[in-house]
Order: sequence, then C-alpha cells, then structure tokens
Amino acid sequence: MARIGVLFALCLLVAAPARAGDCPPVPDRAAEFDALVADLQAAKGEAQARDISARMWEIWTDAPDSLAQSLLDRGMGLRGAGDFAGSAAVLGDLVTYCPAYAEGWNQRAFALFLSRDFEAALADLDAALALSPRHVGALSGRALTLMGLGRTDEARAALNAALAINPWLAERRLTAPGGPLAIPGTDL
Repeated sequence: MARIGVLFALCLLVAAPARAGDCPPVPDRAAEFDALVADLQAAKGEAQARDISARMWEIWTDAPDSLAQSLLDRGMGLRGAGDFAGSAAVLGDLVTYCPAYAEGWNQRAFALFLSRDFEAALADLDAALALSPRHVGALSGRALTLMGLGRTDEARAALNAALAINPWLAERRLTAPGGPLAIPGTDL
C-alpha cells in the first residue's frame, strides 16, 4: 500500500507543471571535471579517452533533483525514439524548471538540431555554454550546428575549442585535411 502511495506521489510530481526557481542549485563539480580534463589530455589512446568522456557525461547528465532527472531522462528517451518535437517539449519543461542546468539546454539543442532547427539549437547551445563554458558536448554540438547553418569559420573555431579540452573527440576528423572544417589550403 505504501508503494502505491509513493508511485502516486511520483506521478503527481512528474505531471505537475515545473516552475522556474523550484529547482535546487546545480552542484559544483568543477574540481572533478578539471581532473577529468587533465586525464583526457594525458590519455594514451581513444579507448581510454572514451572512458573518461563517459565519466564527463555522467557529471553532465546528473540532474539537480529527481524531477529534473525524470524530465531529462524522458526527453532523451523521446529523442532516442525519434520523437524530436516531443523531446524538445519535455526538455523545454526542464529548462523552465532548471534554467541554471546546462545539460537541459544542451539536450534540447540536440533535439532541435535533429529537427534541423539550427537557429533554435544554436540559441540553446549558447545558453548551455554560458552556464558551462567547457561543456565539450555543447561546444562540438555548436560546431555541427554552425556547419548546418553554413558558418564554417565559426564552426571550425567552436570545434577547435572543444578539441582543446578533449583532443580525442570523434568530430576531430572534420578538421583533418580534406575535412569540411579543415583549414583552407590544407586539403592538398
């Protein structure tokens, strides 16, 4: 019986409209992130870097409370199922509820990017980066979004900023000679 009560309370919590200001502060995990950046830059290979990157994503996707986590997980699940509009809507609830949580903005940007709404995605990525300037996912997402908008020089700069933090990003191939973000004149 108590379990039913808890489930009912959780359903009400998830169904209730999220209000800005109700979200607790985002925990400061800068020291942990700094250590991961140092580990990434010292990584001996792509497999090791992938493991370190996964730990960064664990930090970014650890929402400030259970409601924020539920919205994040639901939005990412909808995006994974191909419901980009539904994902963007749920993640919109997350950014309304937790406007200081960078990952909410980043994940909504991803849903918008997949919908090919590059301008809206770029605005969300800029919001994510204002909150978390070294968010490698948002930086590389910004590069891809700027590519979608045909803004190659800005895309190259955004990707280079991401690569300065994580030189092992898969997107690094975009800057290789002959790649779409290669420095002009290096494709010979």
